[in-house]
Amino acid sequence: MPTHALDSGLRQGLVGLGLALSDAQVQQLLDYLDLVQKWTKVYNLTAVRDPAEMLTHHLLDSLAAVRPLDQQLETLGLAHKAVRLLDVGSGAGLPGIVIAVCRPDITVHCVDTVAKKAAFIQQVAVSLKLPNLRGLHARVESLTDRYDVVSSRAFASLVDFTIWSGGALAGQGVWMAMKGKHPADEIAVLPASVEVFHVEQLKVPGLDAERCIVWMRRGGLILDCLGWGIGRVTRSAGSPRRAAERAPSGAGTWEIQRECLVGAGPASGVGCAFCAR
Repeated sequence: MPTHALDSGLRQGLVGLGLALSDAQVQQLLDYLDLVQKWTKVYNLTAVRDPAEMLTHHLLDSLAAVRPLDQQLETLGLAHKAVRLLDVGSGAGLPGIVIAVCRPDITVHCVDTVAKKAAFIQQVAVSLKLPNLRGLHARVESLTDRYDVVSSRAFASLVDFTIWSGGALAGQGVWMAMKGKHPADEIAVLPASVEVFHVEQLKVPGLDAERCIVWMRRGGLILDCLGWGIGRVTRSAGSPRRAAERAPSGAGTWEIQRECLVGAGPASGVGCAFCAR
């Protein structure tokens, strides 16, 4: 069987990242790249078309998150337990599919609002024989399952990402946001309900660009209000904090609060950390 043109580059990248994968897993990753190239011709899964560029900008970039994820799961005491990960705005399945290949013990669900992208992920699961992978065609706000890790890669601002996916995060779960440059401005406007506990710099072999992971967990009053449906905050409202600033004092702020904390309001004396910071 002829060697894949990107086999050597992928294996060198794995060495640089300190990842030990089996030959079968390496082949799965290469087959995945082939599927991305094939589907992109019809469905425009990604703007990157050059195979070598796909290797560095997509595959190795996503692989750079695997060891940091392992370390966080170890810290959380989940390293040897049944872990569920949700990849939000997964697009072509990055980093979700890559994690599913590298860590078959992790259940990975990739959610996207575009039906063809969710269908592609389902096709990858079948083609690569990945029983731990599933594509979901939905808005993340509508999901009712809870996940230990909620990830994203170049998806949205940290505020929007955490608000939209808050209902899917398990009580002691963590958000894993893959970013380019250190997003200091985005971190500065996060509400008290979200705690950034680590910003991890990444070095991607063959890629001369800044990459990092912002690790976050719940903090403050959000523990009190999440059970009442923080997922009801919608994208159309924008950031609750910004919406509250735009609205007239009193009623406008309460309209945002009512979406976050059912049954609470000015008369109750109960506030929401997302809205009333």
